[in-house]
Amino acid sequence: MTQFEKLGAHAGVIRIDNPPANALGRAARAAFHAHLDAVEAQGDIRALVITGTGRAFCSGDDLKEQEAAQADGLEARKAQLAEFAGLLDRVESLRFPTIAAVNGFCLGGGLELALCCDLRIASTQASFVCAGVNVGLMASVWRLPRLIGVARAKHMLLTGLPQDAEAAERFGLATAIYEPDILLAEAETLATRIATRAPLSVEASKRMAARAPDLTREEAAEKTREELATLVASEDHAEALRAFREKRAPVFKRK
Repeated sequence: MTQFEKLGAHAGVIRIDNPPANALGRAARAAFHAHLDAVEAQGDIRALVITGTGRAFCSGDDLKEQEAAQADGLEARKAQLAEFAGLLDRVESLRFPTIAAVNGFCLGGGLELALCCDLRIASTQASFVCAGVNVGLMASVWRLPRLIGVARAKHMLLTGLPQDAEAAERFGLATAIYEPDILLAEAETLATRIATRAPLSVEASKRMAARAPDLTREEAAEKTREELATLVASEDHAEALRAFREKRAPVFKRK
């Protein structure tokens, strides 16, 4: 259902492998959670790529399971939606950065998964669809406007039309586009680069960037002071200063 592979010492990739559309139904979600459990238990991952296999990145929840849940009543249906939302929230709250390598169709809850990642890069064959209005639901109504602006988000949310990789890059949904045969390699290069930066600094930067839109200037200044007080006292900062003096690459230990 999903696969995990280590990339060097401190990066990894999770591949969603549930053809034909890489839906994240119950079994696939359980496998995804298991990989995240293992990654967090190991404690040495500093950047994670999430991608799909075949022609799809992810199509969200399994529609067949959603239909079956209708017979179990409203509470069962709500529970299923909550389970899917729980996985999204977990991905978004990971302490280390995540990169969505969008290799193909990115639909509904799959788009929401990509939005939960810190960075998104896309294949030239990628297609992004806010599919909620196509199936009588809604998704991405909070994350997407915050990322690309209300007007562009409404264009996607209200029409349910597919947007290609060029539109995604133009909107700011994706930050780079690559040919399909090099997409994963580029994602791995990006993850490896992030994983070699000072981990505590990367994590603090992720936290602050996520909170920035909701903070006043004064609140942001206070939170920044708090984060910097920890970072300036870290062993990794001292190591960076030593490495600069000794003209060598620093060796960070997340301490």
